[in-house]
Amino acid sequence: MENETELRVVHQEEQQREEGEDESQPQNPPPALRRRFVIYLYVGYFLARWSARTWEFSVALYMIHLWPNSLLLAAIYGAIESGSTAIFGPIVGQWVEGMDYVKVLRLWLLFQNLSYTIAGGAVIKLLLVSDLKSRNLPVFAILIVLTNLAGAIGVLSTLAGTILIERDWAVVMSEGHPPAVLTKMNSVIRGIDLSSKLLSPVITGLIISFVSLKASAITFAAWATITAWVEYWLFISVYSGVPTITRSNERRILRSRTKQVEGRDAPVSVSIVPGTEEGYTGNPPSRTGILVILDRISKSSFVGAWRIYFNQEVVLPGVSLALLFFTVLSFGTLMTATLQWEGIPTYIIGIGRGISATVGLAATLVYPLMQSRLSTLRTGLWSFWSQWSCLLVCVGSIWVKKDKIASYMLMAGVAASRLGLWMFDLAVIQQMQDLVSESDRCVVGGVQNSLQSALDLMAYLLGIIVSNPKDFWILTLISFSTVSLAGMLYTIHLYRIRNHIFHLEKILLLNKCLFKLLPSRGNV
Repeated sequence: MENETELRVVHQEEQQREEGEDESQPQNPPPALRRRFVIYLYVGYFLARWSARTWEFSVALYMIHLWPNSLLLAAIYGAIESGSTAIFGPIVGQWVEGMDYVKVLRLWLLFQNLSYTIAGGAVIKLLLVSDLKSRNLPVFAILIVLTNLAGAIGVLSTLAGTILIERDWAVVMSEGHPPAVLTKMNSVIRGIDLSSKLLSPVITGLIISFVSLKASAITFAAWATITAWVEYWLFISVYSGVPTITRSNERRILRSRTKQVEGRDAPVSVSIVPGTEEGYTGNPPSRTGILVILDRISKSSFVGAWRIYFNQEVVLPGVSLALLFFTVLSFGTLMTATLQWEGIPTYIIGIGRGISATVGLAATLVYPLMQSRLSTLRTGLWSFWSQWSCLLVCVGSIWVKKDKIASYMLMAGVAASRLGLWMFDLAVIQQMQDLVSESDRCVVGGVQNSLQSALDLMAYLLGIIVSNPKDFWILTLISFSTVSLAGMLYTIHLYRIRNHIFHLEKILLLNKCLFKLLPSRGNV
């Protein structure tokens, strides 16, 4: 108890000292971000995202090769990967929030790269023995299960890193600086992710097309093994070299200890369940056990994380962003496998995915310009509906009779829509960064990713139900309907905040000006 009392006193004295300093001293401008450590952050994140994006693209090709003419294996893998994130995402967010940065870094990089190495090794074994399924089905099944489990662990580890870098360190490093600094960091970090999405499929597609599928798996496993050490050195250098990150780490450790003390000191309420009093000989109520279980579930960290999320002001934008994951209209596992079934060459799919990422990369340049002229909220509105308009091309491809033309229309519509999609993604992330408190930031990020993965899982479950590639049009229509619902929710949120959607008076003024510029009929 003496240590706990001392901890409270130290915490109170630190708060009083900070308040006294704020009152007595003028606020000095924050030190400039050292360019070297910012570059270290970007390079380390690029290496981590390259591994994740390479696996994301390759695994669909491996699965369709191992089980030709069916989306079943690809859909099962996607369902397991998304399901694990949906279930454990909030817990990962709380875990990142409750541990110091160094432990998070070590566990993230260890589990991500080790799991990807194991998954790559399992795929290599499956590809080396081409007829393993017919010769030894139990071994084939074990290797498939190992690939799925390792991939799921790799994705959860990647989630921890994403929360740490995107939701925490970017905000902490920009503390005290103008909002444009955070906007720029968000755009660069998203640009790094999209650059990985652009380049890794192209290179992987070239290796598969001109060398072999086995060579791509070997290259991936070697990459994951080598880059782990480089990533750790880069991130630990950023942690040691940026004072705001060190101070944030001290605050989170103090918060964690304070919560532990408060949890131990909390009064324990004792209630007597009817039928358990001394001298009572009857049977206790049958619902007692159920009530105890429900009470424990309601007090669990998982439910607590969701409760925190739904109490946020930005819950509707978050749900809107998550709904965009309930779709097959992206260069993900199901669409990639379908395009390959349609006879589109692997390197063409890789190039198409690269073009899609290039368009998305342009969003990181356009977004800061729009955000500075409109607002974060309104930029999200315009970017969303521009994305929706491009997806109409994908819907139109359903009624095109020639399969190759329909496939290229599908790819073109998805690629064009990435500009609006990633601008909307940046707008929602920045709203969360601005409006979510520091103590809830990682938890909300974990729940957001969990919700996204839950809806991604539903898309894969649809892929399992509608597993014939020729019925992909059904998935396309369902996906477009979900995107439309997401747009309506975000529009409702904007109307609730602003009490209007458009500046009607400005539109009328613009129309009036245009009308004056038009030549009269007598001059024609």
